[in-house]
Amino acid sequence: MPKTGQAVTIGPSTTDYPIKKLTRDAGSYLCWSGDSKTLYWSLGPELFSRDLTNAFSFVPGAKDSVQEKPDTVGISIGFTAPFDAPSGALALEGATVVTMKGDEVLSNATIVVEGNRISAVGPAESVQIPSGAKRIDVRGKYIVPGFIDVHAHGNFGSWTPLTNWIYYANLAFGVTTMHDPSSSTDMVFSNSELIKSGNMVGPHLYSTGSILYGAEGSFKAIVNNFDDAMSHLRRLKAVGAFSVKSYNQPRRDQRQQIIEAARALNMLVVPEGGSTFFWNLTMVLDGHTGIEHNVPISPLYKDVVELVTHSKTGLTPTLIVHYSGLFGENYWYQNTKVWENEQLLKYTPRAIIDSRSRRRMMAEEDDYSYFTTSRSMKKVLDAGGKVQLGAHGQIQGIGAHWELWMLQQGGMTPLEALRCATLNGAQYLGMDADLGSLENGKVADLIVMDKNPLENIRNSESIRYTMANGRLYDVNTMNEVGTRVKERERFWWER
Repeated sequence: MPKTGQAVTIGPSTTDYPIKKLTRDAGSYLCWSGDSKTLYWSLGPELFSRDLTNAFSFVPGAKDSVQEKPDTVGISIGFTAPFDAPSGALALEGATVVTMKGDEVLSNATIVVEGNRISAVGPAESVQIPSGAKRIDVRGKYIVPGFIDVHAHGNFGSWTPLTNWIYYANLAFGVTTMHDPSSSTDMVFSNSELIKSGNMVGPHLYSTGSILYGAEGSFKAIVNNFDDAMSHLRRLKAVGAFSVKSYNQPRRDQRQQIIEAARALNMLVVPEGGSTFFWNLTMVLDGHTGIEHNVPISPLYKDVVELVTHSKTGLTPTLIVHYSGLFGENYWYQNTKVWENEQLLKYTPRAIIDSRSRRRMMAEEDDYSYFTTSRSMKKVLDAGGKVQLGAHGQIQGIGAHWELWMLQQGGMTPLEALRCATLNGAQYLGMDADLGSLENGKVADLIVMDKNPLENIRNSESIRYTMANGRLYDVNTMNEVGTRVKERERFWWER
């Protein structure tokens, strides 16, 4: 580096110093060799390196012809680990089961789980329970599919404890799948793999990784052409993303280039309109997978409802952080004593609950404009469109129930609201072949409730057991109680 008395700015447009682009898309964990002659970096499961003699012709010992093209293929340093799944068979007997196959509700039903998949579900008299299966009596209880939170910020920092209260809080409240549309790329995908391998306990975890942010900032994603868009999506797909978040890309052609790259790479694009109605409409017209956060104008009239419906664009209104009015989150602080919720406090540090809920904002109910948005979501459903649940990570676990209840407040039936929390979310993420309903062959994700949520949606909180990936948890302790009995490790505040 040049010896100067000031900072040296280096970037793609620098002309004062020799600049060489070494990699096509991106690089992480940059590291020099001990003699400072070779640079190393990685991208996903590949390790790259470049000797300076193969980068600059003026370096002593430089090759006659230095490498001009950026590297695209590295050395594979990936490895495989067994996917975690329980062994043996388990039968849940006697419950009323809301399968999400249409409007199907089965009385006195039996669900058989073998490994991490449902092998049978139906009326008790029609289901044969395998010999040696563990049988659990759930008569008088109600079973629905596990909740799918498609906008679930996990608040990842620079480290994550192996016993992560965020994951346990979500499981304890029935959230079995989280999709985080803005997260630390390094942390979220490593956590996802730790959960898949059984080294951490948590819901199925997916993410866009870091957002493709178009506004000025420390991590701006520059998209000026299709090649730029492809580069951004390739680097995120390399680390495990199947979706990307297009956020505040200012020009429509930039957003369209991201969509076209996603089509080429078979990825989803979930954008935010930044509370800008016209951006939202062009996002629908251009073919985005869905719209994250509510369209900021309400009520929605027939023209917008039909546009959204016929485009098959999913809407994730996140009423809990509502644009154009007071957050729905504050409605529940105002109307319930959250800091007295013993189940929530088992899995969330009290300081977080107290700081968010005890000094509450009070407002008249008609100041909460999310009711109007919720009624618009009912219009979209009635027209044949899709609405899914996203709780924004405002308050882990119970926030998904608040979002569910707010969807129902707009006129949805309890079953329709539950479908937004289950099957619609699975369809939005392209995972409905495995998740979202209780059917033979699907992943065993389900919630056992003491009270009937179809009679009163607020009964969704009466959870007795959560099953995620075939593993059954007693939500009073979050100990595993299925075919394997295993105590939960203590949280940091319990030590």
